[in-house]
Amino acid sequence: MNTKLHAVTDTSGRPIQFFITAGQVSDYTGAAALLSSLPNAEWLLADRGYDADWFREALIDMGITPCIPGRKSRSKTIKYDKRRYKRRNRIERMFGRLKDWRRISTRYDRCPKVFLSAIALAATIIFWL
Repeated sequence: MNTKLHAVTDTSGRPIQFFITAGQVSDYTGAAALLSSLPNAEWLLADRGYDADWFREALIDMGITPCIPGRKSRSKTIKYDKRRYKRRNRIERMFGRLKDWRRISTRYDRCPKVFLSAIALAATIIFWL
C-alpha cells in the first residue's frame, strides 16, 4: 500500500494544501486536483513529474509563470529559470519536516482519510512553527 502526497506551499515552504493519490497514479491527477485552488502567485515551482503542456497552459491562463523542467523524453527542450528552480528545496524541506512525524513517515494508518488527517494535523503545527 503506497500513496503520493501532492502539496502546495507558500514562499517560505509552509504547507497550504494537500492532495493524496494512490502510488501508481500519475502526478497529473494531483496537478489537476490542486489547480483550481492554487493561491495567487507569480511563479509555480514543480518537479519534472508535473511537466505537461495542458498544465503549463492552465497556469499561464491563471497568470502564474511555470518553473518546471521538461521531462527527459520531450522532443523539444523546455526553458525554465534554473536559479529560481533551486528554491524548490523549500518544498523538499517541508516534506522532510512532515516525515519527522513518525506516524506519517511509517504510515501507520491504512485508511487514506485517516492518513490525510494525520498529515493535516502535522502540517498545521509545521505551518505555525
